[in-house]
Amino acid sequence: MGSLEKERTTTGWAARDPSGILSPYTYNLRNTGPEDVFIKVICCGICHTDLHQIRNDLGMSNYPMVPGHEVVGEVMEVGSDVTKFRVGDRVGVGCIVGCCKQCSPCKSNIEQYCNKKIWSYNDVYLDGKPTQGGFAESMVTNQKFVVKIPDGMEAEQAAPLLCAGLTAYSPLRHFGYNRSGVRGGILGLGGVGHMGVKIAKAMGHHVTVISSSDKKKEEALEHLGADAYLVSSDAAGMQAAADSLDYIIDTVPVFHPLEPYLSLLKVDGKVILTGVISTPLQFVSPVVMLGRKSITGSFIGSMDETAEMLEFCKEKGLTSMVEIVQMDYVNKAIERLEKNDVRYRFVVDVAASKLDE
Repeated sequence: MGSLEKERTTTGWAARDPSGILSPYTYNLRNTGPEDVFIKVICCGICHTDLHQIRNDLGMSNYPMVPGHEVVGEVMEVGSDVTKFRVGDRVGVGCIVGCCKQCSPCKSNIEQYCNKKIWSYNDVYLDGKPTQGGFAESMVTNQKFVVKIPDGMEAEQAAPLLCAGLTAYSPLRHFGYNRSGVRGGILGLGGVGHMGVKIAKAMGHHVTVISSSDKKKEEALEHLGADAYLVSSDAAGMQAAADSLDYIIDTVPVFHPLEPYLSLLKVDGKVILTGVISTPLQFVSPVVMLGRKSITGSFIGSMDETAEMLEFCKEKGLTSMVEIVQMDYVNKAIERLEKNDVRYRFVVDVAASKLDE
């Protein structure tokens, strides 16, 4: 993964404990190895997973931790064996920075399902050095886990696509829904959800947004282009929509019942879980059995899918709805994210921030 003979120093913002409060932290990056790319970070999106990790919600956090896995930057140096990138390229780095390259998922180019994958942060490289994320001025990443940002796509628009956009795109592609005439549902209208609506509509789907209240109805229908809007507590509305959807992408990252949403599916329909939830979900089996329905999951996407998704978004003119902040606002942004007070993704302008203050 690179040489340790010489190390670069960089500054990021790290959590030191489960309070999740971020503050400046200076640490070493490894020197650029033969297959590594040295990247100056331009910006980085804030994902709900970052909140889980910095607060140890999943019980496996290691500190100090620099979060951030929706990273867009500029290539400043490439290793001698790097063939995909040149100095000056705008590139992205997502959730994963390493894999075993030997297992079946790796050999099938779905390395996100490798059991030995290396996370962008809160993990360690093969040499034992901690990984740190994109809330920092620079990163060193193996070329396999770097993707070119299409020309003409703004950095702050591209950043959320590397997780939120990919999380919505990958299951639609994998399950064969990347075609017109499909009726889909998007449960939860946050970072992943709003991109799910845009991507599904661009694929030619009839899209229903499902939410816990009607406060985002106008946004969903008039600004994002959804075809219908359901409030989950509206029993009559939910009953009227029963057996109408081919799939539901469930983006909700907190505990919620599945049965109301399973009832919306047609025979052979799928609820696709994409939100990270630390408590068990529950349902009664007949609601699945009597419609041959499936509860499945999808985790981000492969590097091949990442490149494909970015080109799809460029071709269709799809952009993320973002609120740009600087690093000195990041703790407030995380508080607001927890309250779902963002339309729909915070992006930290790392390059314009003073990281050491």
